Amino acid sequence: MPPINSQLSLQKAYICKKISTPFMGKLVIVGTVAFDAIETPFGKTDKILGGAATFIGLAASHFNVDAAAVSVVGGDFPQKYLDLLSDKNIDISGIEIVKEGKTFFWSGRYHNDMNSRDTLVTELNTLADFNPIVPEDYRDAEVVMLGNLHPLVQSSVLDQMENTPKLVVLDTMNFWMDCALEDLKNVIKRVDVITINDEEARQLTGEYSLVVAARKIHAMGPQYVVIKKGEHGALLFHDEHVFYAPALPLEEVFDPTGAGDTFAGGFTGYLAKTNDFSFKNMKNAVIYGSTLASFCVEKFGTERMQNLTNPEVHKRLLQFKQLTQFEIELT
Repeated sequence: MPPINSQLSLQKAYICKKISTPFMGKLVIVGTVAFDAIETPFGKTDKILGGAATFIGLAASHFNVDAAAVSVVGGDFPQKYLDLLSDKNIDISGIEIVKEGKTFFWSGRYHNDMNSRDTLVTELNTLADFNPIVPEDYRDAEVVMLGNLHPLVQSSVLDQMENTPKLVVLDTMNFWMDCALEDLKNVIKRVDVITINDEEARQLTGEYSLVVAARKIHAMGPQYVVIKKGEHGALLFHDEHVFYAPALPLEEVFDPTGAGDTFAGGFTGYLAKTNDFSFKNMKNAVIYGSTLASFCVEKFGTERMQNLTNPEVHKRLLQFKQLTQFEIELT
């Protein structure tokens, strides 16, 4: 990592001030709160805390927004994990506890390139009959983050909102394109932003060019399209505008699980905080999301995100700025 220039200290102070201002809005986070068991070239774990809503919530907590998680767990889910979310100022009243049930469990093994993986075990358990209930106090939320779940579950959350949210962000995956494509297209019509990876964008549209794919997805409804490219960064599309954010070069990547959800949490957390949904501010949100995702991969599961401090985030944001900023004379 390059050293931080002293000339950036004023920028750091500005970022610190901006990130610590009072609540600006409500954020509803819908997704799994789960157990993961992970194997990578760096080692393996037994059951650890995971799930889309968990990673999204931990990332969004860095913006001090008024966030609520909507999910379901079984009676086997430890109270200490619920306390962890509460301690991060995440309202857990929307997390249903089915005492006689078991929590969603996923196990996977990553290949040496850390970009591909094999799913070893998927146990839906309580998620199979999940009927999300948005807490009454959050049905007027300005921002809704629909984590990766069945499109009908995502739609049911939007149906519960008392007012049309200022921003709805949807994350999905190729599994739903294979088995629930029409339901997925219906919910895509209702969102402002969609976040998917490059492979999924190509499958959804049948286009290899990501520029053309983004244009087709935009025509489906979303104003903004975020296409994630893993270690190669992320692209943001809006009308004819394109913004690219590289991934921060890291010495070691222990576990990519949750990186995309962490990106989504940073992205939506920043937007809920600033209450500015312009393309210009979306670019800042992409940088925040990418920065937080760079921490997530440094440890297994949520371990790194549980103890991540705001000063660490501020420092890496400045490193990100140094990575992408340059001066050039045009002749």
